[in-house]
Amino acid sequence: MSNIEDIGAHLAGRIAAARAARKWSLADVAERSGVSRAMLSKVERMEASPTATVLMRIASALDMTLAELLTPAAGGDARVRRRADQPVWTDPATGYRRRQVCLSPALPLELAEVELPAGAEVAAPAASYLLIRQVLWVIEGRVVIIEGEGRTALGPGDRLEFGPPSDCVFRNEGDAPCRYLVAVVRR
Repeated sequence: MSNIEDIGAHLAGRIAAARAARKWSLADVAERSGVSRAMLSKVERMEASPTATVLMRIASALDMTLAELLTPAAGGDARVRRRADQPVWTDPATGYRRRQVCLSPALPLELAEVELPAGAEVAAPAASYLLIRQVLWVIEGRVVIIEGEGRTALGPGDRLEFGPPSDCVFRNEGDAPCRYLVAVVRR
């Protein structure tokens, strides 16, 4: 699912289906997510490409993880997902690129490889951490994690186990991209 049109169609369908399953209007999702009704409508009509922050807000409102919102059901042998079949999504505003390595209905574990471009930052609302616990492990480059009032700088090989839900910012203050693995356990 690396094709932009495929991702847009998947997101539009996934959000609309989740909304319909809950019998929620666009206004209901807007109220719960803090994302405007107009933006939600544009996303569902594939007229806008949402940012990572917007998608995290929508996923939280729908009681889903970002991976559950972005990833289509695996076909064939769900135990094996080749690199070419791992969905990749890129934030249109920051260039943040997320490859969903693992999302399995049989496991409460999600694995995502993230590349954060130099100078980029992505904000994640506290609500996106209500359903999960997560650990970030830096593969290459450097990333700064701001959790609430705390600031943690990480380099290659460093890892951070996130604390209680709080607003977070993932920031690359360096001159080179940063690549890290995020391991998420659903509650």
